[in-house]
Amino acid sequence: MYTYRDKGAENMGKKNKKRRHVPVRLNVLFLIVFLLFSALILRLGVVQIVQGEEYEKELTQTANQTARIDAPRGVMYDRYGYTVVDNEMELSVTYTNPTEQSSQTKTQEMLRIANELVDMIEVDTEKITERDRKDYWYENSEEEERKALLDGIDTSDMEPGEEYQEIINQIGDEQLNTISDEELEVIAIYREMTRGYAGSPQRIKRAVTDEEAHKVSENLDKLPGVEILRDSRRSYTYGDTFRNILGNTSTIPAESIDSYLARGYDRSDLVGNSYLEAQYEDVLRGQKAEIERSSTRNGSVTENTVNEKPGSRGNDLVLTIDMEMQQQLEEILESTVRANAGAFIDNREAYAIMMNPQTGEIISMAGYKDDPSNPDAVKVNDTGVVNDQFEMGSSVKAASVLTGFETGVMNPSSVIYDQPLNIKDTPQKSSIGGRSMGNVNYLTALERSSNVYMYYIAMRLAQHEYQAGAPFRDLNAIRDGYEKARYNFNQFGLGVNPGIDLPNVSTGYEGDNRNGGTLMDYFIGQYDTYTPLQMVQYISTIANDGQRMRPHLVSEIREASTNGEDGAIVTQFKPEVLNQLDVDKDEIQLVKNGLRRVVYGQQGTGRHLVNNQGDVPRVQFTDEFPDVAAKTGTAQVTVNGAKGNNQTIVGYAPTDNPQIAFNVVVPGVYARDGNANIVQQITSKMLTSYFEINENREGPEDVDTVLEDVDTDPEVE
Repeated sequence: MYTYRDKGAENMGKKNKKRRHVPVRLNVLFLIVFLLFSALILRLGVVQIVQGEEYEKELTQTANQTARIDAPRGVMYDRYGYTVVDNEMELSVTYTNPTEQSSQTKTQEMLRIANELVDMIEVDTEKITERDRKDYWYENSEEEERKALLDGIDTSDMEPGEEYQEIINQIGDEQLNTISDEELEVIAIYREMTRGYAGSPQRIKRAVTDEEAHKVSENLDKLPGVEILRDSRRSYTYGDTFRNILGNTSTIPAESIDSYLARGYDRSDLVGNSYLEAQYEDVLRGQKAEIERSSTRNGSVTENTVNEKPGSRGNDLVLTIDMEMQQQLEEILESTVRANAGAFIDNREAYAIMMNPQTGEIISMAGYKDDPSNPDAVKVNDTGVVNDQFEMGSSVKAASVLTGFETGVMNPSSVIYDQPLNIKDTPQKSSIGGRSMGNVNYLTALERSSNVYMYYIAMRLAQHEYQAGAPFRDLNAIRDGYEKARYNFNQFGLGVNPGIDLPNVSTGYEGDNRNGGTLMDYFIGQYDTYTPLQMVQYISTIANDGQRMRPHLVSEIREASTNGEDGAIVTQFKPEVLNQLDVDKDEIQLVKNGLRRVVYGQQGTGRHLVNNQGDVPRVQFTDEFPDVAAKTGTAQVTVNGAKGNNQTIVGYAPTDNPQIAFNVVVPGVYARDGNANIVQQITSKMLTSYFEINENREGPEDVDTVLEDVDTDPEVE
């Protein structure tokens, strides 16, 4: 049976089925798209509303970095306004360490910059250490080369830092010899860069030439962190005159870094490290300039700005030193020592100091030292005045006599028969040459320099009644004698810190206190040792009627001068009394009379100062300064097995109203008859120059200025 099928209707049914299937899939797709758009809108809402501020900050970023630049230090002037220490302006190449780079990236970048700079500036390679070269080799070698050095070494238990140190230890001559001379200059630059701290400019080279500055300036775009900055260096107007006492500057020593950081210093700062520069660091230090660099990024646009806050020079010092007299004193020491070179056992040296006894102002202080074994050494030795110590001999006897008076073991009417003394277990004690002077009191004991008079003071303090051949018996009494003696000598400034405005000055050497014989030596200046500074303080105390003044080198601190005018006074140092002697002023005057007789008495040991005799020129006194009081000394010493003397003298002038006190020491002169009286030669010339200068002042002599060679690496020998 044939059945008719309507194919059109059948096809239409199939199409209807297809139409019903497509919308379902589209609906699923539309739903997915809807959900994705909803999530996107939600996320955009979160970004826009919740996190909008954070993303805006990321698009607009500002980076700030502040660098502080050293300001010039304060200037130093002498007492009459002559500039002694100034600042010489110069340019320095500096490098400021970045903070954001990783250690490895920073090292690679610094080495790249160092390699660029080596063609632009000349650098000194003398301070490069072996460790510097090893670090350089390590950074420039391949990892395989480094690992090869560890062959045969068990590194399984090593931390990375330990492995690095072991590689450094294994680097030897074979590796270091591959470093060329040009690479040494790279190392010299790199080591200075690494010594800096983030945000603080580190000097790579000071005093660059104009040509070097131009080369660096033209290439700053490829030398990030490198700059040419204004800088200054200490300059000394009068060359090496008084140079050592003025002091030096250097980078901060490692042992002091914490102390300086606590006071607001940067690690790379230059600071005073000796004498006046160190003592007055807080005064001389300038106010740093601040350079603030801002880098602001707004989207893809970056804007850089630089703001500079100018610094200011440190405060100025007005010294008590008379530079004209200082120049002449240094010349007197050198010329006199050289003229008597054959009289010295070993080192040819001399020291002298002058002080106002009423105020404590140091007017001049100088030292000369010529070491025959080192002819190229610097011969100026001003620091020896405050640090070198000597047995001073009979020049301490004014203190001995006053100690006898104060303790009551002597009085102005006491008379001693001067003759050689023999005490058991003690070498014979006598005055000069073993001769007897007969009866002496305090006046003749000072004028003729009787040792025996002083020995009796010592024996009586130790409760020893002299009998020929009898020993000191009471050890406790001897110790008590030392205690009383040193207490009284300390009152004059002998054996104690003199209090001068300098760091770490010597206080001399103090011997044992158990021997009666050495107690006797103590009273003639041949046991404990003293510095020239202590000696001038001692004689100044007598000249000033028993008031011991604090010696000082700075009289005023002033604000930095501008427009050639003196700055305002910040601090003015007034005379300061440290103590008053426990001695009646009338007894002090009696001793002062004895000191005058040392110079003007017929048998005075210092009479050569005012009467032409042999090699000692006469002091040319003026009407204003008619006379001088003094005490000479000769301490017996042994130098390199040879017997010699320390020639010394203390004194003051004029005697009625002392304006100047002095001490001169000439150590290590051969002990032989007819030897030159070098100490009195120097003293005569010194006093004559002082009086003449004050009568007709012409000012210091112009000399070539000396620039300080700054020690930027004080730990490297």
